[in-house]
Amino acid sequence: MKTEDIFGYQPDPKYNKAVAYFSMEFAIDQALKTYSGGLGFLAGSHMRSAYELKQNVIGIGMLWKYGYYDQWRDINADMKPTFIEKGYSFLEDTGFMFIVHIHDSPVWVRAFLLRPKTFGSAPIFFLTTNLNENDEQSRSISYRLYDSTESTRIAQSIILGIGGAMLIDKLGLNIDIYHMNEGHSLPLNFYLYQKYKSMAEVRKHVVFTTHTPETAGNEEHRVDLLAEMSFFCGTPVDEVRQILGTDAFSLNYTLAALKFAKKANGVSKLHGEVSREMWSHNTGICEITSITNAQNKTYWKDDLLEKALAADDDDAIIKRKKELKRELFKLVANQCGKLFDVDVLTIVWARRFAGYKRADLMTYDWDRFIKLVYASEKPVQLIWAGKPYPEDYGAISQFNHLIHKLWPFANCAVLTGYELGLSAILKKGSDVWLNNPRMYREASGTSGMTAAMNASINFSLPDGWVPEFARDKENSFVIPPTDDHVQYPEKDHVEAESLMDILENTIRPIYYDDPKKWLSIIKQAAKDVSPAFEAGRMADEYYSQMYN
Repeated sequence: MKTEDIFGYQPDPKYNKAVAYFSMEFAIDQALKTYSGGLGFLAGSHMRSAYELKQNVIGIGMLWKYGYYDQWRDINADMKPTFIEKGYSFLEDTGFMFIVHIHDSPVWVRAFLLRPKTFGSAPIFFLTTNLNENDEQSRSISYRLYDSTESTRIAQSIILGIGGAMLIDKLGLNIDIYHMNEGHSLPLNFYLYQKYKSMAEVRKHVVFTTHTPETAGNEEHRVDLLAEMSFFCGTPVDEVRQILGTDAFSLNYTLAALKFAKKANGVSKLHGEVSREMWSHNTGICEITSITNAQNKTYWKDDLLEKALAADDDDAIIKRKKELKRELFKLVANQCGKLFDVDVLTIVWARRFAGYKRADLMTYDWDRFIKLVYASEKPVQLIWAGKPYPEDYGAISQFNHLIHKLWPFANCAVLTGYELGLSAILKKGSDVWLNNPRMYREASGTSGMTAAMNASINFSLPDGWVPEFARDKENSFVIPPTDDHVQYPEKDHVEAESLMDILENTIRPIYYDDPKKWLSIIKQAAKDVSPAFEAGRMADEYYSQMYN
């Protein structure tokens, strides 16, 4: 395929360096279930802005038969992960089929293309092993995103990294930069090492974005198992250890990527600092800078609300916001049988369910929470939503605990089906977007960016991107973190109290008693969030700071 056939447009000369962006997830559109959460949302916005800027970028991803999973309810209204086969008539079969070796056995891979015009994104190639030519074990590699079986998970990285690189060569594309979005595509580097026969040459062509701000969260596996599975693309284990300068029992994907790349980045200024500190004791790693994540405004904004904000038309902002709240509340009524009021302050906590994100922090002091829920003066409405990993039984238990604990309250709802579509409805329909992770655990936390684009005020601890944006009571409400030396669970207790203090004593009074102040915060946030946290800025910075 010729470059012009793939893009359908002539890349801007400003961005003429050819880039292949490898990501296990891409959240491009609600109709394309190739993502789980924030990593995919970020990759999707990057591809959309790369298209708008006419950058010379292609995406390399995986085509999942069952997606991540579909989030429904069981007979008791508990969350139920369901795996349903997907089909996408809008993806184009490229006709390219080739073999990738796993366990020294041939696995057939086919490539499909998402053309730019379909959803307004850079072209993305999706790889699948779900083919009649493969046995069931090989087919299952591309069944489920982040399969819990270790060998399958490793095989997914081999298909993405080595399969993606092989596809590029078979297409005849001259790629200048291979961009790894997280460490899942690490086998790509061993393919390039075999191609160039030089670690120095590989480093000229590879950049790496890390998203995980703690060592334990970075994927690693036994070196002997990786070797057995052909992870190293024919490179002998002794040579792998030599080029990476390690004799460790396990291979950490992130650490290895930092040694292969010419440059790496964290996804916020704070995360860049955390990452440099986290990996500083290792030798042979590349420079770690930071490029703060961002979201594509074209995709996420509400056109009428944006027009009202640009015109500084308070009446139009209020009118449109109430219309968007009604749309959200229809969904609440449909799922939960509860009727919410557009005039009531509505707070949303919605993101991937994980323990450190503390979905239930507001309920820490249950008696205080009950008083808030039953308040007749300055009432609130509360909505939770999110997707835990399908086999993270602790997070699923927390999710279901919230469902049952909040069931009796007419002004509390827990929604299922948290994907792009629901995320957008929640951001547009909420008044306050709550984010209360344990500090330094949120690499970026981009959901608050798109909330600010849609007149929802961030209420957050200063983690991830927030310190670069938030000014308390000017464009956000900031929860002060406890001192770093304070231990858990005391830290949770203190920060839960601070959260409730601000909600009761600042947020509710401003919303109900000072609507002009509320509107000024909304408008200031909208001004501050774009273009600083719009993905066009981010996509441009990757070229200027990482690729060139």
